[in-house]
Amino acid sequence: MSKFKVDITGVNTNDIIVLTSEETNELFRKYQAGDLQAKDDLVNGNLRLVLSVLKSFNNQKHDMNDLFQVGVIGLIKAIDNFDLSYNLRLSTYAIPLIVGEIKRYIRDNTMVRVSRSVKDLAYQIMRYKEAYYNKNGVEASTLDIAKELNIDEYQVNYALDSLKEPVSIFEPIFNDGGDTIYLLDQIADNKEKNEDKDLYISLYNALNSIGQREHDIIIDRFIMGKTQTEIAENLNISQAQVSRIEKSALKNVKRLIK
Repeated sequence: MSKFKVDITGVNTNDIIVLTSEETNELFRKYQAGDLQAKDDLVNGNLRLVLSVLKSFNNQKHDMNDLFQVGVIGLIKAIDNFDLSYNLRLSTYAIPLIVGEIKRYIRDNTMVRVSRSVKDLAYQIMRYKEAYYNKNGVEASTLDIAKELNIDEYQVNYALDSLKEPVSIFEPIFNDGGDTIYLLDQIADNKEKNEDKDLYISLYNALNSIGQREHDIIIDRFIMGKTQTEIAENLNISQAQVSRIEKSALKNVKRLIK
């Protein structure tokens, strides 16, 4: 077995099912029509996405069982918000959410901590905001929240700020209907050449046009950083087969972006 295998208490990773693209789409149609069992099947059929992400965090510093549970929360959020009309594969949409959920958990559990009382207040505010929106159809103002919880507006802002994530350099800061401007564009070294955005778009489209297995192997190899041996173990095929599929996938991607 690979030394990078993730062991999760109570979960036999060898028994985890993997859905085909057709099965996934059919389950989404059922779930979006109100079938809650279909949601459970979608979650259980995509747990390998969580395990794939966990391998990047398997450095003995964090409890893998905790990170797995957190990663599943990210997967559930992805399933709840995914729409077939996006014309995306679920893995493309879900992996960033899973990674984000795990990183948020790790950040919130580092040595630099926000006090428990501030966190509790922040979650209390968030619950009230959600209830207010569900009832009134609009967001609660800071003043509304302060009055309801009998606190100052400053305390509302302070508590919510304690949960904010660091701003990504890929955060969009302006879009007037044309090209989006990201924070990175404002801090980049002017001596460096601008990124070829057309190439990124072509690559993105190409990855969503190749076969499911080719797509998954490319993502695992060049985004998740897995070895061919690790991928072979996960897919229960030989390393030589992974190598052939990878070469074919790269050839197809290059052909599609020309």
